[in-house]
Amino acid sequence: MTFEEMWRDLAPIGRSGSSGGYFRQPWDSAEEELRAWFAEQAAARGLTLQTDAMGNQVAWWRPEPVPGRVEILGVLTGSHLDSVLDGGAYDGPLGVVSALAAIDLLRERGVEPGRAVGVGVFREEEGSRFGLACLGSRLASGSVAWSDVEGLRDRNGVALGDVTAAPDAGAGGVLAEVGCFVELHVEQGRALVDRDAPVGLASGIWPHGRYRFDFAGRADHAGTTRMEDRADPMLTYAMTALAANKQARLSGQRATFGRLEVAPGSTNAVPSRVSAWLDARADSDASLEALVAAIEKQASERADRDGTTMELTAESVSGAVEFSKDLTDRIRAHSAWPVLPTQAGHDAGILAAAGHPSAMLFVRNPTGVSHSPDEHAEMADCIAGVEALADALSELV
Repeated sequence: MTFEEMWRDLAPIGRSGSSGGYFRQPWDSAEEELRAWFAEQAAARGLTLQTDAMGNQVAWWRPEPVPGRVEILGVLTGSHLDSVLDGGAYDGPLGVVSALAAIDLLRERGVEPGRAVGVGVFREEEGSRFGLACLGSRLASGSVAWSDVEGLRDRNGVALGDVTAAPDAGAGGVLAEVGCFVELHVEQGRALVDRDAPVGLASGIWPHGRYRFDFAGRADHAGTTRMEDRADPMLTYAMTALAANKQARLSGQRATFGRLEVAPGSTNAVPSRVSAWLDARADSDASLEALVAAIEKQASERADRDGTTMELTAESVSGAVEFSKDLTDRIRAHSAWPVLPTQAGHDAGILAAAGHPSAMLFVRNPTGVSHSPDEHAEMADCIAGVEALADALSELV
C-alpha cells in the first residue's frame, strides 16, 4: 500500500464527529483497531511482529543470513498510535505510516539491509490515560520500574496494572535487538515554516515536567458567604495560573495549566478543593527548576493571603536530552535539512536517555498547531519525510 492509501485507512479511526479531533486512548477500541491495522501491515510486508506484555510492538525486516557475517544490533524507527484527548491526526501515526512506507521505498530501491530494521509502536506515549508520558518506551527501556507505575490510575479509577502486565526490559524485550532509533514526527511548531524547509532534524529535547498543584480551602454557600469570609481555593489557583503565564513569558520558557479538577464541583458552592496540573518546559534543567520554583513561591504566598493551602507534587520530570550527534551528522550528510531543538517530549528522548543512540526527523507543520484537530501536514511534505527517512535508514543499514 502507498503512503496515501495507508493514511486514508487510518483517517476515520477514533475521529470525533463533532470536533474532527481524535480520541485514541490506550486500551480503548480505537487504539486496539490501530494496533490490529499495524499487525496486518507488518504481515503484508513479511515482517516479523514482536509484541511485549504491555502491547509495545516492533515489526522486524531482517536481512538474509550470510555465513560468516557478524550480526550487529538493528535500527529501529516508528513512533506511536495513541493521541491526546481531541488530538490531531499526525502526532504519532505519521511516524508509523512513514516508517512502513520507507521500508517499501527501500525495497523499491533494491536496498539489502546489512542489519535488521524495525518499525516500532510504543504504547501510551501521550500519557493521556495514565498521566505519565512515554509510558510504553519508559517501561521497555527500563527507565521506570513496573512497581512504581502499576498503581497509576486513569480518570475512572482504573489502575494500569488492571489493564496490562509488566513488559520485559532488556534481554527478551522489544528493545533487545535495537542499536539505534530514528523517529519521524510532525513538527509541533513553526520553525520549519520559518526556514522554508519541508523536513528538519532535531538537536535535542527541552527538559519538561508535569506537576500537580493541590489547593485546599473551605466549601461554603455561593450566595450567603461574604467575599471577605471565604477560603476559596479557586482564587488561589486562578492567581497561580496567571503567575505561571507571567513567569514563563518573562523567562522565555513554557508553562501551561491544561487540566483542572474541582470538588465538590457545584455551581452554587465555593469549592473545598482544586487540583490543577501544570506542564512546564524550559531550555535547560536549571531554567525549568527556577520556573517551577517561582510559580510555587507565588502560589504559596497567595494561599497564605486566601486562607487556603497549597501542595505541589512533581508527577514526572524529564531532563534535557541531546540526540546523537553522530547519527544526526550521518543523516544530514546527504541533505541540507536544518537542525533545531524541540520543546515536545518523544519516545526518541526516552530511548536516548536510556543509552540507545537516537535521532529525529520532523515534517513541516504549516500552522504550527499540534495536540489539536487543526494539526496538519501537507501530503507533499509527508512524502518528502518518507524519502528523508528512507535515506536515513539506507545510510544506517
